[in-house]
Amino acid sequence: MEDWQLVALAVKYGGNYHKIYQAIKDKEDINPLSYKVDYITINDLLYPEEFKSLRFPPFVLFYQGNINLLTKKKIAIVGSRNYSEYGAMITKKIVNKLSDSWVIVSGMAKGIDKIAHQQANQLGNSIGVLGCGIDRIYPKENSELYKDMRNNQLLISEYPQDILPRRYHFPFRNRLIAALGESLIVTEAGMQSGTMLTVNEAIELNKEVYVVPHPLTDQESGCNYLIKQGANVLTCIEDIEQLGDMFDKSKKIHY
Repeated sequence: MEDWQLVALAVKYGGNYHKIYQAIKDKEDINPLSYKVDYITINDLLYPEEFKSLRFPPFVLFYQGNINLLTKKKIAIVGSRNYSEYGAMITKKIVNKLSDSWVIVSGMAKGIDKIAHQQANQLGNSIGVLGCGIDRIYPKENSELYKDMRNNQLLISEYPQDILPRRYHFPFRNRLIAALGESLIVTEAGMQSGTMLTVNEAIELNKEVYVVPHPLTDQESGCNYLIKQGANVLTCIEDIEQLGDMFDKSKKIHY
């Protein structure tokens, strides 16, 4: 299917993968449209190879910023929206060690995601993966971060402009974060959280997962639960300093 047809279907169905897929399968009649937002399709040379291994690879990626960042080495960092000072501090330390050679991928949420993007943008580059239309700012408190990302980094979304953030968009979006990163780092997580869903996506893709331990008194620590299940553990500052080597040398984890 040609690019213009994929874009027309993405716009018509608001980026809904399953509806787009069904329309393609049914050979639905497609009317051309004028669409000025930047995009690449699954046919494009710049389309991430990482997405082609997904069960549901997006047909169209709408974007703002430097699309060439998709071709760089990438690490995903995710964590809690309601973060602690400890989680923020560790996130900054990890990003500081990685940003000179890795593009940081995260989800543009408040909390750890925001901290990871901001720290990466000061030192290198980051990619934000959205769960809403490429022109939407969500949450509103991240408006300055969005401006910076659009001008100097990269925002991508499978949802075209004007599509509002929906609760069900974000769990589906998490597969893209997990796929883009060569590994996934979790610096803080609640037991029932989107972060844990991203971890599940990474495991399904056989990606390395690295976790920061939290105090034993933190009964809701998803990080400690992941460690108990066999995730790779960042145990000290030296581990953080050697993260690049660890990504190359560590064994795959299996739950």
